[in-house]
Amino acid sequence: METTVKNSSSDGEWKVVLPSKGRQGRRRKPKPKGQAEEEEQPWKSDDLEIDPQRQARLKQKMEISLKKIESSSFYTTFLEQLKSPEVSNQIRLVLGSETQLQMVMYGIGSIESYESPRFQLSIAILMKREFDWVGDNIEVFDPVLSATESSYLESLGCSVLSVNEQARREALKPTLFFMPHCEANLYSNLLQANWRMDRLSKIALFGNSFQMYEEQVSFDAEVICATKRIIAAQRVTSEFAIETESDDYFAAFHDSSWHFFSSGIDSELPLFVSD
Repeated sequence: METTVKNSSSDGEWKVVLPSKGRQGRRRKPKPKGQAEEEEQPWKSDDLEIDPQRQARLKQKMEISLKKIESSSFYTTFLEQLKSPEVSNQIRLVLGSETQLQMVMYGIGSIESYESPRFQLSIAILMKREFDWVGDNIEVFDPVLSATESSYLESLGCSVLSVNEQARREALKPTLFFMPHCEANLYSNLLQANWRMDRLSKIALFGNSFQMYEEQVSFDAEVICATKRIIAAQRVTSEFAIETESDDYFAAFHDSSWHFFSSGIDSELPLFVSD
């Protein structure tokens, strides 16, 4: 089920997406009855054959996307925000005594089939080139990835995870979770796995605006369950919304924000949130 929330900053609509619904670039097969929805499981692509011709076409598509993003005013604004004192100071706090953030990309979707996932991947690759605080190895996972896509990602220096972590990775070191337009339950899983300030403070999260989740009103039990930990985390979240200046990049990045976590005198992490 999807709940639509009016977006005050654009002409589009904002939706809470739950795992029962597919989205562009994220086609999923129905799970067998009784299979745990949130369980971490070893993963192999359903498409096991690496097709050199498809890979060559994918390379061409990605080169076009990279050039388009890199030369855009959207990317210029994106970089300016990351280099601003407000955001760069937050990144330094996440780094602590470390020099790099491990980048983990969940829910990238099919980079072969859709332009939006290619734009999202392009931003991640360009960030790695631009900032020395982005780790050398980008870890990537989406259950829709084909063997051809996985092979191409590895040629870019990425590592495709062999386990579906369901976004439940503990941030034992400074980590940048790159999750634009993921399903609400994945953000909730990430927060639950790190529900203590010494873990949350090691996270930089790029994904759906938490503020939008807080502003939405729903009486649907499934939506409430998927978003209540996100809303609870707002007490310790500093959010910086990105600007989507062009319609070309709206589908890939609308209502996306940077999120950082720290407690203060008037804001503490709730000790208990029922799941």
